[in-house]
Amino acid sequence: MIRRPALAAALSLALLWGSPLAAQTAPLTLIEVLQSSATQAPQIVEAMARVRQAEGRALSADGAFDTVFDIDAQSRVLGYYSGTYLEGKATRPLTENGGSLYGGYRVSTGSFPVYEDKAYTDRLGELKIGGLFALLRDRAIDERRGRIALAARDIDAARLEREMVAIGVQARAAATYQNWVAAGLRLKAYQALLVLAEQRRAGIARQVQLGARPAILLTEADTNIVRRRALVVRSEQEFGAAANALSFFLRSESGERLVPSADRLPATLPGFRPTRPGQPADIPSGRPDVQTLSARLAQSELKLALAENELKPRLDLRGELAYDVGPTGRGGKSRSGEEAIVGVRLTVPLQRRSARGKIAEARAEIDGLRTRQQLVREQIAVEVKGIAIAVDGAAKTARLASDEARLADDLAAAERRRFDLGASDFFLLNMREEAATDARVRLLDAEARAALAGIDLAGATADRAALGLPEGPLP
Repeated sequence: MIRRPALAAALSLALLWGSPLAAQTAPLTLIEVLQSSATQAPQIVEAMARVRQAEGRALSADGAFDTVFDIDAQSRVLGYYSGTYLEGKATRPLTENGGSLYGGYRVSTGSFPVYEDKAYTDRLGELKIGGLFALLRDRAIDERRGRIALAARDIDAARLEREMVAIGVQARAAATYQNWVAAGLRLKAYQALLVLAEQRRAGIARQVQLGARPAILLTEADTNIVRRRALVVRSEQEFGAAANALSFFLRSESGERLVPSADRLPATLPGFRPTRPGQPADIPSGRPDVQTLSARLAQSELKLALAENELKPRLDLRGELAYDVGPTGRGGKSRSGEEAIVGVRLTVPLQRRSARGKIAEARAEIDGLRTRQQLVREQIAVEVKGIAIAVDGAAKTARLASDEARLADDLAAAERRRFDLGASDFFLLNMREEAATDARVRLLDAEARAALAGIDLAGATADRAALGLPEGPLP
């Protein structure tokens, strides 16, 4: 026979849930979990690393406009000619045109062969500035500016993907927290039912000893205790599994998982009320996945512009101004004074199959992305409408479950008074108490489903505030 006094049961509950005389740990809140997961969840940390990678690629693309300084020097150490030549040149690409600006200085001494006549300068050298300007191809966009623009869109896409990951992680964190609280409160309900049965068994045992009750009633009480203890054991396993799952989102400042203790369980199941959407058709514009498709579409349009640029003939304008300094050198007076040069260069591609192929590819990609964007928008509208229906249904079910739990508690309390007065039997009392506990558990489950439906709605509508994320795109 099972004999566990009510005091032992009360002590076991105090050890599990924390003694009222001991210092209590503050209950774990949803905000605490969301703040922890938003900064420490591995998926979010990984997505942040991808953003830094995109920013690194953008910085690398900006390097195409770095100023380049070049020095060229040569000297004949053997042979008939004795010329020594030194030239330094700085080139700066234009950010608004496919051309560039340059400036330099060169100086030479000695003699040079006729095929190197241009190497001669006056005694103090020659200063030179010039520029190259694209008039057709590369005027509006070129490969360098295209890479920078594509890299910028990559950063936008990476940030939006990080935000999409963050919304998904926060929704899972909130759902896991709700499951943990529901499992803990379910365990407490079954423990309270067990303690009640053990306390009643102690009273029945005294009545059996006094001959006021038959011994078979004690066996029935033990059977009832075993059945309720099995419910407690199963609930303890579920609560432990829920705490372990929650530790994936609840982390220390160093990122280590924290398994919440039982004494941090809230007294009631917290609700979750996201912002209800207006028209479902207006929701997709705020979704990061739709915005990501917009960023990819902008990239494809840039690729199309680059391909169309390759179709154009190249017409470049070149201008240069040179000034020799100092006394006349060995090259003669023709090097002295100022010199201005203006020229153009025309290059016409004939077949242009490479450019036409890129244009066809880019246009097909644009068509596909636009179709995909429309599909995603429609899917989101249907998804949000379905979740909103589920939220309303779950709220109604929770209200009905609350009424059922209240009525079941009233019946159990009345049956308990009748049993104490001898007007009821043990079987009926157990049935009433278990029905009341089952009703409270169903209420917990209904409230948890309502909260989970709200979490699904917050994720579907990108409700950043409800999910513990800052409003607007993440930085």
